[in-house]
Amino acid sequence: MTENQTWVPEFILLGFPLSPKLQVFLFGLFTLFYAFTLLGNSIILGLISLDSRLHTPMYFFLSHLAIVDIAYASNNVPKMLANLLNKEKTISFVPCIMQTFLYMAFAHTECLILVMMSYDRYVAICHPLHYSVIMSWRVCTVQAVTSWACGSLLALVHVILILRLPFCGPHEINHFFCEILSVLKLACADTRLNQVVIFAASVFILVGPLCLVLVSYSRILLAILRIQSGEGRRKAFSTCSSHLCVVGLFFGSAIVMYMAPKSNHPEEQQKILSLFYSLFNPMLNPLIYSLRNAEVKGALKRVLWKERSL
Repeated sequence: MTENQTWVPEFILLGFPLSPKLQVFLFGLFTLFYAFTLLGNSIILGLISLDSRLHTPMYFFLSHLAIVDIAYASNNVPKMLANLLNKEKTISFVPCIMQTFLYMAFAHTECLILVMMSYDRYVAICHPLHYSVIMSWRVCTVQAVTSWACGSLLALVHVILILRLPFCGPHEINHFFCEILSVLKLACADTRLNQVVIFAASVFILVGPLCLVLVSYSRILLAILRIQSGEGRRKAFSTCSSHLCVVGLFFGSAIVMYMAPKSNHPEEQQKILSLFYSLFNPMLNPLIYSLRNAEVKGALKRVLWKERSL
């Protein structure tokens, strides 16, 4: 391959092929959703920081989930919003590869953070007497750092495998951001190794963690059913159901996107799935935790009451 064949100065993001009026409408709607994402997750971070009752391992991991959601949405959504209004929907090669790396890194990290949260709930409900020893702050910090490091390293592997490929046209990415499968379609070389690594990573980062989560919650369900106190049972169901909703939304859409046969969902459906876990999922997470979690609602009331009293 010659240099002008392998080095592509920029790509064109096709996005959603809609009328100009509909694109303006979607710009306003998605801007509102993005603002809610930033606001909701920032409120979660603020409450955890301000309320000492939320300084527990569960909310430590929830704060990391909020950070991942803010970063995840901010990596994809601003460029999508800009392209809804601009006629020139180009993105340079280096920013495109960086967007792919960050998107994969944040997605992998969120998977692992959700596993850590399920393990925390398992220890809290099934081994309450040993909870403070098993889930010490040192252990929680190691788990969080490991999640971020593994997520970033896996994303780096994907990017290195992409950079070895030549791109010699066409330069149109049929997506609203540099999603890895859409970028690979533009390579003018064999991408079977990339596809195998993506599938293997999906098994490791999606199927494996999902199985761990399901095992944890099957044990948790049995432990909850043995709780004699109705109030204790209700509280356990409340915190666990919030986490299960988030797990179902994220893992479900990601598995359909990366592990289902591609013939079962065309490119436009892939865009909708990507939009779901790039924008809607980060927006819904703080709503789920605030509406279904009594401790978060209580913390919000205490913070608001403290502000009024001042």
